[in-house]
Amino acid sequence: MKEIIDKIGFIAAVVLPFWNIPLIMKIIKRKSSKDISLSWALGVWICILLMFPAGVTSSNFTWKVFNIVNLVFFTLVVITTLKYRKG
Repeated sequence: MKEIIDKIGFIAAVVLPFWNIPLIMKIIKRKSSKDISLSWALGVWICILLMFPAGVTSSNFTWKVFNIVNLVFFTLVVITTLKYRKG
């Protein structure tokens, strides 16, 4: 049973950050990120950066993978948000 729970957790850890893709695509399609709070995006990104060292040094493989994938995709959110920010 533990193996199944671990596999489900691993799949969720990989899939969850992919939910950032619709947000990125919405910003690109509208060519605007005005509805995205810069303080929210940068605040979340900074917290993810601060969690990253603990995640990659953890012995828990699922936590490690989640931190890596989440950092990559949320960095793309922040880059896209900043790129499409107008005035």
